Amino acid sequence: MKQLFTYFFPYMKSYRREFVFAVLGMIAVAVGTTASAHLLKPTLDDVFINKDREMLVLIPFAIVGVFLLKSVGKYVQTYYTIYIGNDIVRKIRNKLSLHLMEQDMAFLNQMRNGELLSRTTNDIARIQNVVSNLIPSVLINVMLIVSLTVYVIYMSPRLSFYFLVLMPLAILPLQKLAKRMKKYSTRSQESNADLTARLTEIFNNMEIIKSNSSQQYEQEKFSKENMNFFNFSMKQSKTNALVSPVLEFFGSIAIAVAIYIGANEVIDGELSVGSFFAFVTALFMLYDPIKKLSKVHNQMQDALAATERIEELFQTKPAIVSGNRVLEHIERVRFDDVSLRYGEKYALRHINIEASKGKVYALVGDSGAGKSSLVNLLVRFYDASSGTLYINDSDIREYTLESLHRKIAFVTQRIFIFQDTVAQNVAYGESVDRARVEAALKKAYAWEFVQALPEGIDTPLDEFGVNLSGGQRQRIALARALYKEPDMLILDEATSALDNKSEHAIQQALDALKSEMITFVVAHRLSTIENADEILVFENGKIESRGTYKALLESSEAFRKLAKTSLQNTADDEQS
Repeated sequence: MKQLFTYFFPYMKSYRREFVFAVLGMIAVAVGTTASAHLLKPTLDDVFINKDREMLVLIPFAIVGVFLLKSVGKYVQTYYTIYIGNDIVRKIRNKLSLHLMEQDMAFLNQMRNGELLSRTTNDIARIQNVVSNLIPSVLINVMLIVSLTVYVIYMSPRLSFYFLVLMPLAILPLQKLAKRMKKYSTRSQESNADLTARLTEIFNNMEIIKSNSSQQYEQEKFSKENMNFFNFSMKQSKTNALVSPVLEFFGSIAIAVAIYIGANEVIDGELSVGSFFAFVTALFMLYDPIKKLSKVHNQMQDALAATERIEELFQTKPAIVSGNRVLEHIERVRFDDVSLRYGEKYALRHINIEASKGKVYALVGDSGAGKSSLVNLLVRFYDASSGTLYINDSDIREYTLESLHRKIAFVTQRIFIFQDTVAQNVAYGESVDRARVEAALKKAYAWEFVQALPEGIDTPLDEFGVNLSGGQRQRIALARALYKEPDMLILDEATSALDNKSEHAIQQALDALKSEMITFVVAHRLSTIENADEILVFENGKIESRGTYKALLESSEAFRKLAKTSLQNTADDEQS
């Protein structure tokens, strides 16, 4: 419990005003609760036993006043604690989402999407329960315990001794239950993350599942994850369910002893009936916050596990760190003996390239040869393991990531369409300039089909752009790249989904724009790069050969094989 208070206290410091009101509300609840128990003494002794009519007139007003104080305090306390809790969770959620987006691609590729989704939704929800409900519950119940304890001691120090000595005996088994609760809670949250990851994978791959009629196969895997989650949840619930019975058992012993001794004192005339009933009522009232506090302590183990999982993400720091210089323009790029390693495996070895503005550089080779790894270095998804990548004769790591990405447009084979309008998709990350949007769409040969959409560039696109064809999605992505007016354009199979006519038209548009930027093209269809200024042939992470299309056909056996395969694939596509 102390660990949670320590973790969340820095967040709470900015809510001093709200916290003051919440505490005042809690004090009002504690005072009202204690006073309601005390009212039994004059009610019984003065009204029922001594027949005091003046007191009879005052008691109803006192009861209404006490419960009004308690009700107002409860409202104030509830409102402000929920406000503080929800706003803290909002800040944590914002902080976590930004933190995750700033992590390296290596980390994001390693983590399952479902795992990240679970931590930012399920684990955050458990944290929300802490700051909105559990911590306020601890504070109010502690105040109630203190006020009622002071009252029962005031009423009868000797009787209160038995209750206050016997009740702490319940702490030992409750502590054991709390440790078990945290263990099962951690496993339950991990299992929930597995379950979310499985569902995410299913929904993201629905086409392949349905086309293979593998619903039953996926359902069996999902059912296994679901059963694991069920089993851990039940163990967690079973442990939590033991708290109340254990506490009630020890509480019943303490109250029984106090009642037995107190009743004897009433019979012997040492204690009035009103004082005895006020004492017993306060004792029963005292038992309730102790019971709630014990349950809260157990529930906090669940929240503690969630907090540790969230903090684990916050402790992850990106290796790709932004530089300090602002990149104003890109004139040239140079790879100086650059190698890249993923773990123990080399993706690139001793790469040396010089690229300048106004030229097109094509990267070809079999899958896994190193082409995508090279462009990943250009956008700093990864940093070179050795060697240096220079932009304008300065190490790429000196520049800020924001200015670097503002000058580079990256279009991948995997097209990303956001659930927003066409205009917002094209101008992604910037304010929408309608004239620039139209110009970019025209350059990408997308203007004709966009004009035909119901609302033109203001037409909303569905998630993943499913209301567009594959070729249309690709042209929207290309328009997004051209909207940036970049100094470097990277096309990773960016025209693969286009028909030959559209692809040829876009090639012409890119040829017209090539003087304004450095262009890197990753291609499998070699017909699209015949006019490239330099073609780099990759093989096992190395540049096997380089030159123009014509020169490579004469000098490179590896390139001739690729050209033959590409020609065959093109012929197959045309026949189909």
